[in-house]
Amino acid sequence: MLKFLLVVILVAIAVYLTTRSLQGRGGAPLPRPRPRRPQPPRVIGPDDDPDFLRDLDRRRRHPEDPEAG
Repeated sequence: MLKFLLVVILVAIAVYLTTRSLQGRGGAPLPRPRPRRPQPPRVIGPDDDPDFLRDLDRRRRHPEDPEAG
């Protein structure tokens, strides 16, 4: 049983050292990150639009003003 455990430890050390060696030389290429897609423009609701709110306030203050809409 002790011989089997010794063989398993030696194999584990060999795999570890081989992996470290390949990573150090650049032999194992790292996966490239995907290019980010441009985000579509965010839809802004009317309550978030400063122009809409400004126009709404102008209409409320001057309801007879034809320029207000």
